[in-house]
Amino acid sequence: MSAPSSAIADLRRATAASHDAVDAAFGAHDLADRDAYRRFLVAHARALPAVEAAMRPLPFARTLAARTPLLHADIAALGEPLPPPLSFAVEDDAARWGVLYVVEGSRLGGAMLAGHVPADRPRAYLAAVHPPGQWRAIRAAIDAAAAGRDAGWHARMIDGALRTFALYREAAGA
Repeated sequence: MSAPSSAIADLRRATAASHDAVDAAFGAHDLADRDAYRRFLVAHARALPAVEAAMRPLPFARTLAARTPLLHADIAALGEPLPPPLSFAVEDDAARWGVLYVVEGSRLGGAMLAGHVPADRPRAYLAAVHPPGQWRAIRAAIDAAAAGRDAGWHARMIDGALRTFALYREAAGA
């Protein structure tokens, strides 16, 4: 008999193609190029404020540092106005956990990308990594929230993650 799958493993499996599509869309930006980096940040600014706001009703989400202010500061330091945000909403806590998975998981990629940004450019947003042990605590919180939930709850959690990736794809294409 195999061990039951964790919510994190289910999310990773169900969103792999969407994650790859977002990585490809944003990977097209040469972060060493000032204009490409500016476009990268502006695209993120179209999505991040909405998804951070969508997950904030979760008490656990409020324990995590928001990156929207850092993103806005980096964009301002480049002399760029803030773009109009895309619309995004989720209806329940199951979907919010899926949003949180994507938003907080993106910090891991951001840490790697920050090294590609020249030192003379603002990069507080990309450099805003989790403190030691926090990503492990986030994964444990997602698994705990999903424990004992029915298939419908899990489907809504995965849908929240997929919708978050879709929003980032839309932002990248603008």
